[in-house]
Amino acid sequence: MTESPFDPGTVLFAKHAQHVVLVHFPIGLGLASVIFEVLGNWRRNAALISASYYNQPSAAIASLPVVATGLLAWQFELEGSKRKGNLLMHLVFGLTTSL
Repeated sequence: MTESPFDPGTVLFAKHAQHVVLVHFPIGLGLASVIFEVLGNWRRNAALISASYYNQPSAAIASLPVVATGLLAWQFELEGSKRKGNLLMHLVFGLTTSL
């Protein structure tokens, strides 16, 4: 019996799917931080600048499970194959931006 690709359980509980979902949070928080900073300086609004300030560490904290699930996805999906080419570049850039 095959599982339906439209079943939410199939998508959310796949061994490699969490990385794909979680990666959007630090990206969105980082982008929101930049937008709040620009708007706060433009409007001279301390609340927006404060929101920017708190979004930055939130993005940094949100990147930790992204790195962990990315490494797990590499183990489950690619069975720990040698990192080369795009996979190596993805790993290096992901770790660099998280640091």
